[in-house]
Amino acid sequence: MHPDPRASRYALAAVLLLLAGTALADSDGDRPVTAKVGGRLHWDIARFDNDARGTPNADDADLRAAWLDLSGRFYGLGYKLEADFAGDEVLARDVYLTRKFAAGTLTLGQFKQYVTLDDRVSSNHTVFVERSYLGQALAPTYRLGAAWLSARDGYTLGGGVYSLESIDVWQTRGRAAAMRASHAPWREAGHVLHVGVSAAREDYDHPGAGGAAALRVRVRPAGVFSDNSRLTVLDFADGRDTRVSKASLELAGVNGAFSYQGEAAVARYADGQQTGRLTAAYLQAAWMLTGEIRPYDAKHGRFGRIQPAARGGAWEVALRYDALGGRQRVDGGPTQRDRAVDAWTAGVNWYPRPHLRLMLDYTDSRSRDRQLGTVLDRTRAVAGRLQVDF
Repeated sequence: MHPDPRASRYALAAVLLLLAGTALADSDGDRPVTAKVGGRLHWDIARFDNDARGTPNADDADLRAAWLDLSGRFYGLGYKLEADFAGDEVLARDVYLTRKFAAGTLTLGQFKQYVTLDDRVSSNHTVFVERSYLGQALAPTYRLGAAWLSARDGYTLGGGVYSLESIDVWQTRGRAAAMRASHAPWREAGHVLHVGVSAAREDYDHPGAGGAAALRVRVRPAGVFSDNSRLTVLDFADGRDTRVSKASLELAGVNGAFSYQGEAAVARYADGQQTGRLTAAYLQAAWMLTGEIRPYDAKHGRFGRIQPAARGGAWEVALRYDALGGRQRVDGGPTQRDRAVDAWTAGVNWYPRPHLRLMLDYTDSRSRDRQLGTVLDRTRAVAGRLQVDF
């Protein structure tokens, strides 16, 4: 029997307030208990140009993220408590303890798993409003578990075991393990080369039956507000235990004001009677018009915050091609589902201050049924974001 998820949300909010009151009093000096308050606000808008196929998407605007976090040190342990207050319910994000050793860092609790470069970069520092299809479909994001991260001389190695449940989403049941390794042979400011690999194995318990959530890969082709154009690529909901194996390759770099990032991934789904294969890839490039250099965090194998150099702020333009496809078939039988989606996205970002950003993207997406050789939907959208973080 699972606890009421509302109780977890209320408890998390109460703990945040309690620690904010007690730990901040001890945050000065070299004391065993410290605390730092942080957060982010993301206000997103979308305007759609829908074609005649499918259900049109409605123009929308909403508070996408209203995060509050408390982090610091508690008698030799690191901690972070983070929640999102943007929706009708409070949702837990990072809620964990860490312990540093000479060889690396141990993390226990709920946190993002070590899978894909796109997911490891904070949403405060991503180039586009939306993450790639690859990151949306394959990254397990926030899950309960234990992980280890080591970093030395431009190498990182992180991995862990985790539940497919989270504090708020307990209907997805099962267990998993994942790892990610990266290397940056060049990592000077303005001259970075990053390569990486990640893999995961996830075992879902009877998805779609006995109260467990169905296992589906569903992609929003033109952002979070394009629900009416959402494409179901794979669907495993017959109550049979399902194994998922994932692997991805990363390549990224910085050359002065120019930066690039790309990944390719494959995942295989099997429940004993049917199989599915998912492929995804993206390639993006960005250019800082005002000459700033995208910073690289070699200890975590990811990119960080743009620091505007001039009083007028930093300006950036970017372009991305994004693609994802999936095939599903009964074992020994013909293909039942063969669908794909791809998109071009062009973006411009303005950074007036290091913790303030305005983003504007234009996306042209197409969803296809490859069995029928037809375009199911074409959705074009302009998406924007006002972002403040602290």
